[in-house]
Amino acid sequence: MRAPWLPVLALAVYALAFAVNALGGGVLVTDDHPGQLYRLSHALDIGLAPWRLNPGWWAGYAELQYYPPGFAYLGAMIHAASLGRLDAATTYQILLWLAFVLPGATTYALLTRVLRNPWLALPGAFVALALSGGSRSGVEEGLRWGLIAARFGWAMLPMLALSLHQWTQRRAPPIIASAWLAAIILTHPAHAPAGVALVLLAAWHGPGARRGRMSQAALVIAGGVGLAAFWLFPLIAHLDMALPLAWDRRSLAELAGSIVTRPLLVCLVAATAMGRWYARREIESRRWLLDWAGAVAIAIVFDALIAEPLGFAWLPADRLLDSFLLASIVGASVALGELACRVPWAPAPMLAVGAIAGAALLSPSRGSEPTLTLWPRDSSRDWATYQSVTASSHIGELWTALENAPAGRVLFVRSGVPLERSPDWWRAHSHITALTPIAAGREILNGTFTHPSPIAGLVYTGTAVNRPITRVVEQLDGVTLFGRPLAALSVARFRELTEPLRVSVVVALDEDLGRLGFVAGDPEYLSPTRIGPFVVFVARAPRPTPARIGAQRWQVPSARAEADWVHTGMAYSPLWHAHARADRLPIRRDGLGLLEVKPPAGYAGEIDLEHRPGAVEWSALALTAASALAVLASAVAAGVITRGDRS
Repeated sequence: MRAPWLPVLALAVYALAFAVNALGGGVLVTDDHPGQLYRLSHALDIGLAPWRLNPGWWAGYAELQYYPPGFAYLGAMIHAASLGRLDAATTYQILLWLAFVLPGATTYALLTRVLRNPWLALPGAFVALALSGGSRSGVEEGLRWGLIAARFGWAMLPMLALSLHQWTQRRAPPIIASAWLAAIILTHPAHAPAGVALVLLAAWHGPGARRGRMSQAALVIAGGVGLAAFWLFPLIAHLDMALPLAWDRRSLAELAGSIVTRPLLVCLVAATAMGRWYARREIESRRWLLDWAGAVAIAIVFDALIAEPLGFAWLPADRLLDSFLLASIVGASVALGELACRVPWAPAPMLAVGAIAGAALLSPSRGSEPTLTLWPRDSSRDWATYQSVTASSHIGELWTALENAPAGRVLFVRSGVPLERSPDWWRAHSHITALTPIAAGREILNGTFTHPSPIAGLVYTGTAVNRPITRVVEQLDGVTLFGRPLAALSVARFRELTEPLRVSVVVALDEDLGRLGFVAGDPEYLSPTRIGPFVVFVARAPRPTPARIGAQRWQVPSARAEADWVHTGMAYSPLWHAHARADRLPIRRDGLGLLEVKPPAGYAGEIDLEHRPGAVEWSALALTAASALAVLASAVAAGVITRGDRS
């Protein structure tokens, strides 16, 4: 084979050119990116333990417990490797480059090993790199929108398959597979069913007794779950603290329609099916990958027809579609390898170039999102950077004003800042206001993307009761607040809600003028000021939140002696501990989802609050440690560490 390095060079040059054009101008702040940068800052400044509370959003939330922390952990590793020289913004920029490149790179690595031909691996890697097509892990949504956790988890699936590949040809179980499965769970659990399917298929198709191999598969899966237990088990135990984000839940017919209306996706699925039908039976090491798409399709059907109707809304079937698309890309690539075996007169480079050209021709734009994003659209709106948005939106001036406002939280009437004038809720926008706690040192409510915290549910729907969030927050911007139309929200009701939340500043947009009577008519707020597109209402008196007195410790001002239960102004969490002097105090959750504390009778002193792990957290951490030791011991016993895997 001539120039085996040429395919990977071509892929790398294309990826580099795309990334320079899309990401070279600075840190992206389109859509959800500011919130992801905020989570990375949480990991760097507050710590990696998932149970650590971040007070900046939604009256306090354990941000890394109720959102997959894998990408933030990866950023923390990059930051640590730089010995702290890289700041959060630069680290995030590196994460964006990795998020773009990794799906293509890992798919190429898998297909090169399986097909044993770098040219035949190139088309699948190219499609995985450039895929959009409504995929949450694609270029448009996974990269440009900022759903980078989904794209990172997606990129790990081929690495899991690569670690399992040799298992389909030998009896020894793969040691590293558990670690890859754990990484997928920690980065984006929606890809975990596809990961489990890979493990089971590798066991089923490998040599030896299937009962023994399926037992080994169960151990691999248990090892992956155990390694992720420190995050996964507390999440499950406290799942009532996370509202399911089901705003784009679709039926099976709609999911099928999203595929059949895109010619390239139809061809990928058809090629996988034909490859499975015509695959030579002696190529068992490839057949399991041809079965992968079918296994994921079964999981999607089960989720849509059984799990969701039974009330399990935390993993909508549409989130599993990404894994099906990747499995179809891999399956179609294996089918291409089968074709190359049957037509030896066609050179592999010619087949690769033809497949790539065909993919490009079959991926015209459908609406605003193409099936393949072959090149970033030349628009500062679509790939807006921190520098461009701060310069055009006056957000820096707003942050300066908020620094000098009376103590208390800032309530944003909207979730973000529009980047274009348009009446459509899906217009280009940035949730750059999510960075207010970092840039201005002020805690905020709203001002960020759709969020699972109960207090976010209160702002979106008027109640903190755990139920699915079925409308994306952008649809509520300028329309409702606390579940009521802006024009119908009364001054009295607004006070009932915002005083316990310690709101001292309300920020709206000039587009909202005329519907802000709930705050404009409240004599406790001064007349509004204008800062660029922002309309700012400042309370006449401060409404301070509990003072921070240490790591994960806060202090509530003197409690009134006659108070039965004291409102703390902090969001409720089952991990709160309250003390007055040396006495531990009862806590409860009020109707707004806030923490209340019961002081001793007649007590009028300060109350100390501490957010710390409980029995579930420590038990899960111990399970992770035990799983890590078991995996390490298995690796030593298999000789992987002492002499390397020579298979």
